Amino acid sequence: MLGFLKEPVVVTVEINMNVMVLTLMGLISRLWGLSYPRAVVFDEVYYGQFVSLYMKRIFFVDDSGPPFGHMLLALGGYLGGFDGNFLWNRIGAEYSMNVPVWSLRLLPALAGALCVPLAYQILVELQFSHCAALGAALLILLENSLITQSRFMLLESILIFFILLAVLSYLKFYNLQKHSSFSGSWWFWLLLTGVACSCAVGVKYMGLFTYILLLTIAGLHFWHVIGDKNLSNVSLMYHFLARGLALIIIPVAMYVSFFYVHLTLLYRSGPHDQIMTSAFQASLEGGLARITQGQPLEVAYGSQITLRNVLGKPMQCWLHSHTNTYPIRYENGRGSSHQQQVTCYPFKDVNNWWIVKDPGMQQLVVSNPPRPVRHGHIVQLVHGITTRYLNTHDVAAPLSPHSQEVSCYIDYNISMPAQNLWRVEIVNRESDTDVWKTILSEVRFVHVNTSAVLKASGFIGASLPEWGYRQLEVVGEKLSKGYHQSMVWNVEEHRYGKSLEQKEREVELHSPTQMDISKNLSFMAKFTELQWKILTLKNEDTEHKYSSSALDWITMDTNIAYWLHPTSSAQIHLLGNVVIWASANVAALVYMCLTLWYLIRRRRKIYDIPEDAWQLWVSAGGICVGGWAVNYLPFFGMEKTLFLYHYLPALTFQILLIPIVLQHISDHLCRSVLLKSMFTALIVAWFSSVYFVYCTFSPVTYGEPSLSVTELKDLRWKDSWNILIRKQ
Repeated sequence: MLGFLKEPVVVTVEINMNVMVLTLMGLISRLWGLSYPRAVVFDEVYYGQFVSLYMKRIFFVDDSGPPFGHMLLALGGYLGGFDGNFLWNRIGAEYSMNVPVWSLRLLPALAGALCVPLAYQILVELQFSHCAALGAALLILLENSLITQSRFMLLESILIFFILLAVLSYLKFYNLQKHSSFSGSWWFWLLLTGVACSCAVGVKYMGLFTYILLLTIAGLHFWHVIGDKNLSNVSLMYHFLARGLALIIIPVAMYVSFFYVHLTLLYRSGPHDQIMTSAFQASLEGGLARITQGQPLEVAYGSQITLRNVLGKPMQCWLHSHTNTYPIRYENGRGSSHQQQVTCYPFKDVNNWWIVKDPGMQQLVVSNPPRPVRHGHIVQLVHGITTRYLNTHDVAAPLSPHSQEVSCYIDYNISMPAQNLWRVEIVNRESDTDVWKTILSEVRFVHVNTSAVLKASGFIGASLPEWGYRQLEVVGEKLSKGYHQSMVWNVEEHRYGKSLEQKEREVELHSPTQMDISKNLSFMAKFTELQWKILTLKNEDTEHKYSSSALDWITMDTNIAYWLHPTSSAQIHLLGNVVIWASANVAALVYMCLTLWYLIRRRRKIYDIPEDAWQLWVSAGGICVGGWAVNYLPFFGMEKTLFLYHYLPALTFQILLIPIVLQHISDHLCRSVLLKSMFTALIVAWFSSVYFVYCTFSPVTYGEPSLSVTELKDLRWKDSWNILIRKQ
């Protein structure tokens, strides 16, 4: 029974020494002197703020993309024991001793280092020679811009790592498809493709471009699988379901899970709360939650409420009134109703409180039991402090003359009767009998007499003049002009009014609210809202000293100064290896010209290269040229501030194309031994120039040694490069 113990257990391991050596070289190039400089480098000032907020569990929103990349950077801070206490206020600021610089920069550096062996393996899986694969890896290794970007607390190297991992995983899966379908390895690489794609998208939305490319390639490959008559219909269905699970369902589930972890970690209120809805804010610890915790859930007749505009842009504001009236005549000569002003006020104030009144009764307190207000009910809104009714009529608004003025009605005993009835419409209702709920319900107030909708128009216009204290305008907007979020309001603070006398009611309005009903927002509701905010929130794009256009990237007519030593001339720049960038452009041009030539010749039934070489040429172009195109061309349609580092994912695919074109020329265009020898010598000379440029620009890649003024001037190979030279 134990006979198997008579023989030794033998484990055979194959080690690819090329991969091991390339990995080691990548680690040395990216990890060497990683803590230098011990100062904030360029966008570390941006990402560092988020790392600190993670350490303190404070909620934030970053409109640049999903949270996975930020969480990886925060993981580095967590592993290094960072407490989050550092003021990320300027580039070049010296890090205090509590900031684990090496740990914070470690994960981007590791990702950048692993891109070197990944490049090697991708070309091997594309069926190119190990020599070509080695060339691709060395080009990634010696590309100065990739080194610079991976040595700091930035996201591009992590993004490129997951992009290359996704490409490699899919190629391994595709090569196994031919002889090992549904094997363990087949499943592993297919699933890893989906995981890597999800991680790439989770780091930056730029990863979506490569994900779409791989989905397209997978779709084309599956189209060929459908044509395989050796496969049964059941097998085809299994293939389809496996790809759908691994390439769509799992990536989507992982993407959502990134937000789940993000929201689980960031449970405390913070500076970014105000752009979220009241329901979201109330779900966070502290902040609004301290005010609203335990408020009554159902709004009833007699409820005292504050109404927050749902849009929340450019700032949150609440329906507000005060004793001042609209001027009899505006500056342009138009007349007003001279009624009490109603505005949207961006600060919490006792004048934001309103009382929900039943038009058929006089009482301003909640009955026992409370009578809840439902969708479609008619109400009057009474201003808590002045006791005047919310009103609108056919008078032009002060800043929006095509909309109706909204006021609190003052009876001047003239022929302008009060029109103060409003119909409550719950926008996010589940049925027409829904009860109006605190925080959760998003409502519109439709004026009964004119069908105008209560709207905060200050978001699209200017604030009121001095007579309106620069507060935002509120108008009655006709429904025919369409739906807009500025027409939607939600109850933020709420209490059941109990005071019958006005003086007692004013004291009540000034007091905090404390009741017994809590409101919990589901994860999917929070995820949906946060995702929508990320996609729609736009910071004002300002011209940056180092911003550039997409056209500048191809020829590297721009650079970015990342850091300058405070006393010496030591500095770090995002500058690429000029020879590699030029070679990548030439390789792309040669590939497209040769492909066009081959297509024309094949149309004429002339086949210059064997069919297997043609298929290899096309598949390699689909990955490399396609990867370059999808990661570059979309930037021409983007309205955002662009920087040179946005080009790095596209550049990586272009670099992979260089050895592919070189091997193709050597194998199929150099027909004689002499030509092959000359071409090989040319490649050696070219690669020597690549290494020479790498060494030349290493001082501004690593930030040391410090160069003299003359040496710095010698590095300005293009007049458009901004090499920093101190005044003597």
